[in-house]
Amino acid sequence: MTIQSKEKIDVNVTLIPYAEVPQVSSRDKAYAREDESLRPFYKYPVTIASFAQVIEDKKKETIDRKTLVKVLVEQYDRIGVTKNVGENIRALQDENTFTIVTAHQPTLFTGPLYYVYKIISTINLAKKLTSQYPDYQFVPIFITGGEDHDFEEMNHVNLFNKKLVWENEESGSVGAMKTSGLKNVLAELKEILGESEKAQKVYQLIEQTHTQFDTYSDAALSLANTLFEKDGLVCINMNHPKLKKLFIPVIKEEIFNQASQPLVEATSKKLNEAGFKSQAFPREVNFFYLNPQLRERIVFEDEKYKVLNTNLEFSKKEMESEIENHPEHFSPNVIMRPIFQEKILPNLAYIGGGGELAYWMERKTQFEHFGINFPMLIRRNSAVWIDKGTQKRINKLGLTSTSVFGETEGLVKAFVKNNTEGELNFSEEKKELESVFEKIKKRVEQVDPTLGKTVLAESAKQIKSLENLESRVMRAEKQKHETSLNQLRKLKEKLFPSNGLQERKDNFIPFYMKYGAAYFDVLKASFDPMEKSFVVIEEK
Repeated sequence: MTIQSKEKIDVNVTLIPYAEVPQVSSRDKAYAREDESLRPFYKYPVTIASFAQVIEDKKKETIDRKTLVKVLVEQYDRIGVTKNVGENIRALQDENTFTIVTAHQPTLFTGPLYYVYKIISTINLAKKLTSQYPDYQFVPIFITGGEDHDFEEMNHVNLFNKKLVWENEESGSVGAMKTSGLKNVLAELKEILGESEKAQKVYQLIEQTHTQFDTYSDAALSLANTLFEKDGLVCINMNHPKLKKLFIPVIKEEIFNQASQPLVEATSKKLNEAGFKSQAFPREVNFFYLNPQLRERIVFEDEKYKVLNTNLEFSKKEMESEIENHPEHFSPNVIMRPIFQEKILPNLAYIGGGGELAYWMERKTQFEHFGINFPMLIRRNSAVWIDKGTQKRINKLGLTSTSVFGETEGLVKAFVKNNTEGELNFSEEKKELESVFEKIKKRVEQVDPTLGKTVLAESAKQIKSLENLESRVMRAEKQKHETSLNQLRKLKEKLFPSNGLQERKDNFIPFYMKYGAAYFDVLKASFDPMEKSFVVIEEK
């Protein structure tokens, strides 16, 4: 497939089945091929046709759309709302409007590329469903986390082979941290980007969204909104008293009856038995207690509900009163967060990475317990972007956009072999040597049967010597091609850092500086999360 963006970026797009991508996990591959061993752990097959049933199932739930829209309007009053986003927010009042959701912690300046890949996958699926189901409307939703993530997980970003780190002494939820603490990291960003016109535009985008709000949650929400507002993406911070109030019955059920732990543990055990490692570790109480500068686990000890690392403790009656009067003090952990968002939103599908879907697959019986429909689970798009210069090096090294996925040392050996006139391995010679020693063994055993072992030992010794010589020849040949092999390794490290995926390390800013908004246009034209394939984008 060839794509030409509005700003004339010509690219070729190749789709590679996940099964053929070594960097993709075995669980991802199993889910993509609809492996029967995973089938008990999700509800809907990943097809467009399946959405007809998801819609009917979600219709049976009562969603407080009025409160949801009020919260969204309140949040967007602070950051400003565009026409497309405003229309989508108002549409959520309609019983025939549903959401497609993705979520991510508010990583610094969006963090790794898969942050934007998630969002674009979600936007594209909402558009696709709108054309397939014209009687309904579908709104792409991005949940900007922050109340329930560790600061160390999101306080850094990799840019131009440099790591920027936000140093901050605050504690508690990340979203509540003050943007005034970003001053130093913004200065570092400006220095790294340089003084070009494009660099200044990108810096202004980051600086404006991260300095006009007091709290980091609003800054992160504003950045995501600014990047994707024309697509009607609705961003939401779920940490709101009115939304938490709707969650009160579930908070009580979980804290007082502790239902989730045995359900999730039983499912995790079955997943392990099916050959898939469990991801989450449920606790008896799967909520944190949240206050300014405080987010600590709630535990049940000595007939009291205690907040770790504090003097706070509650009797059952006191805890019930606290939940009723201050539900905003209760922050769901990874076990309860999916329940919270699906309770609040008229949602049909969750789009996430392989690791996230692994968490969700431990939740099906938990959802059934709380009477909430389990959404369709869809893997976000994964991609690698190959620019013109990199493409030329790939061609020069005799590689292709698909062969470059291979393990680095395997590619090195293949390159050396393909660029050497003679054979580098002595496989034929080893066979001949083994044949000679087999003849010798037969002859000496006729004289003395006990000498057979001696011949075998000598044969193994000679074969080993031949293998050592083979290795020395390979090393010598590698030295002849040292320059090309160094280029190959650098190429691999650029596209697959530490033999992983580009999307897990690089940030969108270098691409956005080079291509502008056309970068997102190409991604939008290339991504379809229903394809179940890895996307290779080669600039022509």
